[in-house]
This record gives sequence, structure tokens and C-alpha cells, in this order.
Amino acid sequence: MSPQLPLTTQIWRFVLTGGLSAIVDFGLYVAFLAAGLHVNVAKTLSFIAGTTTAYLINRRWTFQAPPSRARFIAVVVLYAVTYAVQVGINYVFYMQFENQPWRVPVAFVIAQGTATVINFIVQRAVIFRLR
Repeated sequence: MSPQLPLTTQIWRFVLTGGLSAIVDFGLYVAFLAAGLHVNVAKTLSFIAGTTTAYLINRRWTFQAPPSRARFIAVVVLYAVTYAVQVGINYVFYMQFENQPWRVPVAFVIAQGTATVINFIVQRAVIFRLR
């Protein structure tokens, strides 16, 4: 077993991975909205793509963990919870900022930021803790 990376290294790697995953998520979200999908359907599909990207990179690079069925299931459960949190927050702010030209990116950033903090804390403290 390799030793766990320092907290600061994990945070930076998590942030970089999150940035890439957010680009995947947001890009698809905007594309799905432009294609006429309902806001919640668009956010659901983009969330799945973004979080799958994040899991694959974080497992290997950020937390340096070997593949594990139990760990994968734990991440799926965590992502289900953060999905509900993220879609709910996104929808609240999307509706709150109706008729504002910046409503899509602002609602997305608020929802994504909240989910990111939850994901990092749970993944580091529970799912990928020192093996």
C-alpha cells in the first residue's frame, strides 16, 4: 500500500479534477439545454457524465486507490446524495434568477460548489481514507 498523499496535494488534485469534470458537466448541461431538454433532465445527464469523469480520475490520481467494488458502490451512493443536493440547489437558483442572462452559470456554480465540498470531505474521510 502506498502512503496517503498529504491533504494539500489531495485538495489540489481534487480541485483540478473537479475543474475538468465541471467543464464536462457544464458543457453538456448547456448543450442539452440548447437541445431543448428540461432543466432537470439536462442537469441529470450532465451530472452523470461529470461525476463519472471525476470518480475515475480521483480514484486513481487524487486518492491513489486500487479498483474496488465496495468503494465504487460507496461513490455511487455518495453521488446519488450529491446529485439530489446539486439538482435541487441548481433548480432553486435557476428559478430564483429567472430572466437574468447569467442564471445558468451562477446556478450551476453554486450547486457544483456545494456538491464539490460534500464529495471531497466524504471521499477523503470515508471512502478513500488511509487503507
